[in-house]
Amino acid sequence: MKTKVMIVEDQGLFRNLLRTSLTSLPSMEVVGDVADGQSAIRMARDKKPHVVLMDIDLGDGLDGIEAGFEIRRYLPKVGIVLLSNHKNKAFIDRVQDGDAGGWSYLLKESVGDLEALTRALEGSASGLMVLDPLLVASLRPKSSTPLMNLTPRQLEVLELMAGGYSNAGIAKKMVLGEKSVENYINAIYQQLLTSREQPKHPRVTAVLLYLRNSQSF
Repeated sequence: MKTKVMIVEDQGLFRNLLRTSLTSLPSMEVVGDVADGQSAIRMARDKKPHVVLMDIDLGDGLDGIEAGFEIRRYLPKVGIVLLSNHKNKAFIDRVQDGDAGGWSYLLKESVGDLEALTRALEGSASGLMVLDPLLVASLRPKSSTPLMNLTPRQLEVLELMAGGYSNAGIAKKMVLGEKSVENYINAIYQQLLTSREQPKHPRVTAVLLYLRNSQSF
């Protein structure tokens, strides 16, 4: 089944570029595109997409995050991939932990990377949090945080998880067996999640912790 995508972008030329890029992907179906937050809310209720590709800055009126919250009031399982021109992880401060699954963040300059775009859209549609690979590459763990307890190999696995890679994708990227990847992920959960109640989606919680305990360099 194709992933149904709705596009929200106020710049007509870039909106057309997004539609063209997504139409070229056999796993995607563009169900509509609009230029502002209020129109996005109305169209989402009508078209019921699996995921919304949403510019954060939509000019006057609702921004992309506000529109995303409203859409998820009616479609709580819809994925929201936020688009931005800037490597700024402050967006996550507006998303509550329990509602973080399905929210993702992609830089506009990465839209041409169809593999990264597909990971973000499919990951969000399935309830994951996916971060732009350029943002991930710009982050380093803060000192005196739980991330410092991870080995370099575990941290590499966590970074790939944050980038939306599946276990099979991580295995291929790191030239490992999937069982080894599962072992690394379980060890990451033991290090990061031991003091918490077992979260509903440990993968999302681990990515949130990675994001909040990292800084740009």
